[in-house]
Amino acid sequence: MEDGALLAAMREHAYLEGDFVLRSGKRSSYYLDKFRFETRPELLEALGARLAAKIAEVEPDAQRIACPVLGAVVLAAAASLVSRLPFLIIRDEAKAYGTANRLEGAFEPGERVVLVEDVVTSGGAAADAVRAVRQAALECRTAICVIDREEGGVDSLARLGVRLHPLFRAVDVAQSRSGARKPHG
Repeated sequence: MEDGALLAAMREHAYLEGDFVLRSGKRSSYYLDKFRFETRPELLEALGARLAAKIAEVEPDAQRIACPVLGAVVLAAAASLVSRLPFLIIRDEAKAYGTANRLEGAFEPGERVVLVEDVVTSGGAAADAVRAVRQAALECRTAICVIDREEGGVDSLARLGVRLHPLFRAVDVAQSRSGARKPHG
């Protein structure tokens, strides 16, 4: 799928207009619903291929992919299938049962991981994920997201020494938007 077709499909299925409160607490007149593009096989396949290609381009020495729960898990799995890199799932906090792990999946201290995210706004969730992998003695200097809303995420991650590489920017989706308004719901 070409970039233009992928953007158009993401716009059609995931770009919602209305009044939304984002994870950062900010209000927005539009929302990019990651679940609406991550749950469509044709979009997930195309995104997995693009994420794998971007990993090979910007972090060729990566030994694993890491992703925060919940939304980025399917993206990391899709990229893992294409790249053949194993992936880790980063919980919000360690679970209180079983292995009591915060990071799920096998890894060795010192390995280099690349963080995969869905939509980045302020970068808070991505920054938390970077801190978690570093606390587990993993190296992370690169993050890749499907969409950057360009509302501070690049700067938030840069303060941690991590460079954010978006596949697309929110403006790309918004500018490709045409037709009738699509309210959420």
